[in-house]
Amino acid sequence: MSQEHFNVEQFAAEYAGKSPQQILQLALEHFDDLWLSFSGADDIVVLDMAWKINPDIRVFTLDTGRLHPETYRFLEQVRKHYDIRIEVLSPDHQALEAYVAEKGLFDFYENGHGECCGIRKIAPLRRKLSGVDAWITGQRKDQSPTRTNVPVIEVDSAFSTPERSLIKFNPLANYTSEDVWNYIRMLEIPYNSLHERGFVSIGCEPCTRPVLPNQHEREGRWWWEEATQKECGLHGGNLIAKT
Repeated sequence: MSQEHFNVEQFAAEYAGKSPQQILQLALEHFDDLWLSFSGADDIVVLDMAWKINPDIRVFTLDTGRLHPETYRFLEQVRKHYDIRIEVLSPDHQALEAYVAEKGLFDFYENGHGECCGIRKIAPLRRKLSGVDAWITGQRKDQSPTRTNVPVIEVDSAFSTPERSLIKFNPLANYTSEDVWNYIRMLEIPYNSLHERGFVSIGCEPCTRPVLPNQHEREGRWWWEEATQKECGLHGGNLIAKT
């Protein structure tokens, strides 16, 4: 199904208060070319929910080349636990080599994370999403100031084109961090071992650190930058919506 036959506003309003499983069921019923984005962090919950509805759920992940060793091991653990294929997306090697040759391996500390994320994350994701009808994320409203208005269903403003609209499902939008961890503990599903060391929001190794008690989870990401700009571009529509 395409966006033309899927009334986003109607379903977003109708499903705004429904459970993540109901939102996932809707997505799986309406779209054949549907993919779930899995980062190797607490979005294991949305993967677990989707897999229990459809074990053939299609999953991809972004390998930036700078992930923690624990994240790589966790991705392999998840692949075996659910007996699923995880499509691993990598950056364009020529673009990455040129960037590193010109600016080094840690340019983002001085000039912001935008260019590095653009090469390592956004370009591979854009390449992937250019050929699909809809995707599922683990975004939650409580994750950061840029995500407080995340709807459960939306037209993806960052990756849609004038010729083609991309539908984005955020089944966990109304979940809190407490909800996520209650689910993980209750159902004893796998989780990234970094969570046991104070890491809450997990991204690339140079740009992620543990948070202290009572710190917000996104304070451990790009800590040298202003809080309202802490999006790598995967969910750039959140920033657009706030400006």
